[in-house]
Amino acid sequence: MTYANIILPLPLEGLFTYGVPDALASRVQVGVRVRVPLGKSKTYVGIVAEYPVALPASDSGVVDNEKKIVYKDILEVLDATPILLPQQLRLWRWISDYYMSPIGDVYKAALPSGLKAEDGYRPRTELYVRLADNFRNERGLTLMIDAMKRASKQVEVLMAYLRLAGVDGVEYLTTETPLREVTREELMNDTHTTIGVIRALSDRKLLVTYEKEVGRLNDNVLPHPEHIKPLNEAQTEAYNQILIQMMGHPVTLLHGVTSSGKTEIYIHLIQKAIDEHKQVLYLLPEIALTVQITERLKAVFGNRLGIYHSKYSDAERVEIWQKQLSTQPYDVILGARSAVFLPFQRLGLVIIDEEHEQSFKQQDPAPRYHARSAAIVLAQMYAGAKTLLGTATPSMETYYNAQQGKYGLVELTRRYKDIHLPAIEVVDVKDLYRRKMMTGPFSPRLLAAVREALKRGEQAILFQNRRGFAPMVECRQCGWVPKCPDCDVSLTFHKNLNVLTCHYCGYTMRVPEECPCCESKDIRGRGYGTEKIEDEIRNILPEARIARMDLDTTRTKNAYERLIYDFSTGKSNLLIGTQMISKGLDFDKVSVVGILNADSMLNYPDFRAYEQAFIMMSQVSGRAGRKGRQGLVILQTKSPELPVIQQVVRNDYRGFYTNLLEERHDFHYPPFYHLVYVYLKHRDENTVNSAGLELGSRLREVFGTRVLGPDKPAVARVKTLSIRKVVLKLENGIDLPRVRQYLRGVLDAMMKDKRYGALQVYYDVDPL
Repeated sequence: MTYANIILPLPLEGLFTYGVPDALASRVQVGVRVRVPLGKSKTYVGIVAEYPVALPASDSGVVDNEKKIVYKDILEVLDATPILLPQQLRLWRWISDYYMSPIGDVYKAALPSGLKAEDGYRPRTELYVRLADNFRNERGLTLMIDAMKRASKQVEVLMAYLRLAGVDGVEYLTTETPLREVTREELMNDTHTTIGVIRALSDRKLLVTYEKEVGRLNDNVLPHPEHIKPLNEAQTEAYNQILIQMMGHPVTLLHGVTSSGKTEIYIHLIQKAIDEHKQVLYLLPEIALTVQITERLKAVFGNRLGIYHSKYSDAERVEIWQKQLSTQPYDVILGARSAVFLPFQRLGLVIIDEEHEQSFKQQDPAPRYHARSAAIVLAQMYAGAKTLLGTATPSMETYYNAQQGKYGLVELTRRYKDIHLPAIEVVDVKDLYRRKMMTGPFSPRLLAAVREALKRGEQAILFQNRRGFAPMVECRQCGWVPKCPDCDVSLTFHKNLNVLTCHYCGYTMRVPEECPCCESKDIRGRGYGTEKIEDEIRNILPEARIARMDLDTTRTKNAYERLIYDFSTGKSNLLIGTQMISKGLDFDKVSVVGILNADSMLNYPDFRAYEQAFIMMSQVSGRAGRKGRQGLVILQTKSPELPVIQQVVRNDYRGFYTNLLEERHDFHYPPFYHLVYVYLKHRDENTVNSAGLELGSRLREVFGTRVLGPDKPAVARVKTLSIRKVVLKLENGIDLPRVRQYLRGVLDAMMKDKRYGALQVYYDVDPL
């Protein structure tokens, strides 16, 4: 008997050992799926991680003089060849180790559901019709048609079939005549007939109906792919510098201002990789961005391009996975975070566009990996593969690595066609509110600028980084605010549905007609979400054609495409949105951008607040004036004197970086320190509080002042679970594998205490 170590899709540490029956031994190999039993009655689809494996000496004999370990056997091998390549398995192990997450959680995140279930994926099939073999000659078919003179509709359908199959007439039909395959639906649509007529032809043994497996992927070759556009002088210089930097660095940062034409440089680099018979992974932070980029890349690379993200159906994702393992995989994969898990046979280039984006970090569920880091590690597993990070506003860690020489650095400071960066006007709304000159959240200057833009036939964008109608509702009589019963947050008001919703657990309730505390009927929303912005601007500018882009309006698969298409084609001319609209979207006619409330980003209790605020304001400002004349940005704030506001106005990333770097160094934050957050959750607040204090005490014995907490996070209860957070600040150069080993050891020891039996513990490594 041989043995194999199996990965199961369960949040449990380690691998599971199973026996391999002799009948299956020749089919078992690393990377194939197997069906295995677990417990008394359950079976799971696992993946072979190690085979063959030797059992520990104690396992092959008697343990404790009485108990002998008996390993269950693999029940079935589901694949003839591996569905997981060696590089993927190494990436899974790295993510599991670095982000301190069971490899079973990595398995659940990486594979489409159809590959994790025993019968989860079913190939798509379609019904076809063909001419029966004994009628594939002129004489036999002519006699049959003569006998069917009274069935004129059947004759019409039969002749239509021959035409669709590529036969010019019955007289040209022989057994050697090639016939194009025709679907039953195609024949019915062409002849406007019913299924009954086709069944009648089948009953006459003239047509044969058969089922055929067809793919869900649209791989139609474009008739005339576009030629790659030549680069201008600045782009050519940047392209050449990237190639030079890649010779000495595995990772290179392209720091290019908004609308500098970074995508065209990417296209040239992709073509170079394809010419060298290598594959390319192109990562974007948001599905919304893939809509515009897809059109540009598809026009150039045609069916060499595959798209992969969570809005695709599971069956489509399974087929993309299988195609990547085939002899004709996609040369280029464009996708969001999850695309990093796809199999690549000859990966040569990874492009991570908008590398600064927080969307690249998986938050819930585990594994809480960062796709940027995972993609860099993945590229290093392929000989000669390089990674390019592109952005107008690099993350602090990335820019620091570039400044230190760990990454290559190329800067592109000129916009395409030398269009000026937008002019940014700061409006002090604190003074305007005091003088009662504001119309809701809109300053007179902003409304005037938007009106003028719309009159000129141009477009405008209003940025408000909060969805819903109002962040909360309040009784104006007694101050009562409805809160989620399961989470420590107030409920957000969604006017269209007339409900209050918790954005953490999904709890909803109807807006009460009167206050439960004082019975007052004066209950109003406080603050502004995108829904309320849309409502108010519609009253102020009734002539505007308004669209809104936020999580509420983009839940369906084609919602992004519809919104972006409508705005791109001018069907809508005023776009209101959350951070989704700041992420690299390219609209020709946008001349005005309004940032409604900069303070909501700056006043967030997080060490990254200013970094994210600078990035978001700079990025959304970059949507203005991308093609044509210089754009205008109206930045509304109550704190115009803050240095970060002036740095946004001057587009002074380097000055912002220098100032923030000093603070990060002094207060022991990235890029000088690694952060590890340890979260503890329990239904009983006393239990989680006790566990947090014990964990903090144990960790301080080894790590000393590197340990902060336990503390309550900003939201200290979610889905009825009380939460505590312990923070570790670990200086660069510390032995991280030993840290992780010690952390696991401490928690293993704590979990032996019966009080903590229901305690949930998880880690967030390099949190955002």
